[in-house]
Amino acid sequence: MKKEAYSIPETAKILGIGRSLAYQLAREGKLKTVKLGKRLIVPAKVIEQMLSACG
Repeated sequence: MKKEAYSIPETAKILGIGRSLAYQLAREGKLKTVKLGKRLIVPAKVIEQMLSACG
């Protein structure tokens, strides 16, 4: 079963970028996140859109 949202480290791995860069993109608003308690999560739709936009 596919996940509906991913943590920042999981997102970084999927996108092939470093964890620090993923957190930086989230802070800058370039990576859309949702706050779940104290955690930032990235909806799967956002990751899919980023992957399709990059090729």
